[in-house]
Amino acid sequence: MTPADVCEVHRIGEIVHPAYPEDIEVVRERLALFPAGCFVADAKDSLLGYALSHPSVIGKPPALDSMLGQLPEDANCLFLHDIALTEASRGLGLGRSLLDRLKAAAQRSTLGRIALVSVNNSRGYWQAQGFRVFEADEALAAKLASYGDDAAYMVLEIA
Repeated sequence: MTPADVCEVHRIGEIVHPAYPEDIEVVRERLALFPAGCFVADAKDSLLGYALSHPSVIGKPPALDSMLGQLPEDANCLFLHDIALTEASRGLGLGRSLLDRLKAAAQRSTLGRIALVSVNNSRGYWQAQGFRVFEADEALAAKLASYGDDAAYMVLEIA
């Protein structure tokens, strides 16, 4: 992903995740803080999707639509902030391709796990990719509540 992709990435996010709106500055900040974990899936003349990620601490995801300011010094996982694919990408294997790129980014950063918040009834998909539900403490449960009833914090061991 490059800064030139940010507007299109934001537009795709608004289409794919309308219930979870985020300011475009969130995308810009994630890219600026950790470009090694931000990817696009593109066709000849358009983007088909993207993945945004950054180092984080297990069990402590950032709140939805919030700025990080900086990356945590005690990071122990790669947090998959968002992944979104357009209808035109269906059947192309781009979700798995983006996940493979995220795994490689985590390994290059010596982070042995990837964490995410599953939403929109996607828990089964992420479980099929090897992610497991992480038991939430009170603070995590409160953050997850803002994502909806089906939200789950999930972790994939990749080390």
